[in-house]
Amino acid sequence: MRIDNDRLVAWRRDLHAHPELSFEEFRTTALVRDQLRSVGLAPVLLPSGTGLWCDVGPDTPTCVALRADLDALPLTETTGLSYASTVDGVCHACGHDAHTAMLLEAATVLAAEPPPQRVRLIFQPGEETTPGGAVGVVAAGALEGVSRIFALHCAPQLEVGKIATRAGPITSSGAMLTVRLHSAGGHSARPHLTGDLIFAAAVLVTGLASVLDRRLDARTATVLTWGRIRAGRAGNAIPESGELVGTLRSASHRTWATVEPLVRRSIAELLAPYAVDHELDYVQGVPPVVNDPEATAEMISAIRAVVGLENLAEAGQSSGGEDFAWYLEHVPGAMARLGVWDGTSPRHDLHTPNFDLDERALVNGVRTFLALAYGGEFEVGSGE
Repeated sequence: MRIDNDRLVAWRRDLHAHPELSFEEFRTTALVRDQLRSVGLAPVLLPSGTGLWCDVGPDTPTCVALRADLDALPLTETTGLSYASTVDGVCHACGHDAHTAMLLEAATVLAAEPPPQRVRLIFQPGEETTPGGAVGVVAAGALEGVSRIFALHCAPQLEVGKIATRAGPITSSGAMLTVRLHSAGGHSARPHLTGDLIFAAAVLVTGLASVLDRRLDARTATVLTWGRIRAGRAGNAIPESGELVGTLRSASHRTWATVEPLVRRSIAELLAPYAVDHELDYVQGVPPVVNDPEATAEMISAIRAVVGLENLAEAGQSSGGEDFAWYLEHVPGAMARLGVWDGTSPRHDLHTPNFDLDERALVNGVRTFLALAYGGEFEVGSGE
């Protein structure tokens, strides 16, 4: 197996310089499609118009899927890199450019030296959306015949050469709440004659979190965070409308599946004394990524082959969400975190405008994908 590191880095930098938002990944999809076709594979475009999948290897009863995501974030890059984003207000601040480049290089190697089992390569659009582009991939039938599925995600908390995973939950769920408030409005001197909308909103901001703290097991690590509040224009007038937008995350799959009725009832009861009406949009987000124990064992074997067990790190459960979880609602699988920190520079977190990664990590990601594809036939030291 030969990994072309120059080609791998060039793909990553090209993708980094030309980021595309969720479900707008037309250029990215075309780049991937053209390379897959050039090595004799037959990619299938997803119905959304972006993203694709294809198979490589013999038609075996088992099929291993490897997944990468394509989309970027609506942020303005501040890294100053020579290959920084050329698109105003859009950048790859989550490492999806690296994910795509790594899987594309793995696909190129697999096409040249087919694996002993069927491998499905999934290049998914819209990961940064709610509930996530994986829903459309599943609906399109891309998991049909898949026995298990694997993914990697860049981890700026880990140094290059380290890869982390664990059996069980590795991310948290996510839901989006939008509460629209309505009242008669009025003079700020006479709040008793109307519904004091801003006061009611303040009660809701603190009160809903308090209710959840007392009605849910603290071990579920359920967290409500309000990200936007808008209401009013004048300090001496009670507004007629307002809006609160926030996220609700949980480490518990059961809480993710069952908490919505409690949220709806609590919001109604908290607002009731203040004569403020409301509408709630509750958009169910991704469940937690729960790594299957047997699939995790396969992932650990791959990590051992690539970086050695001494460089296997224990992954904590992140409070962030990942729509890879939707695949695991249908087939067993596992996700691992790929160390991308250079060991000396300041760490910049994902989803920040100055996020960057050490490109030495890319080859470790490719080799991990290959180890999963080739199974026991992969040996550390093969390749580059």
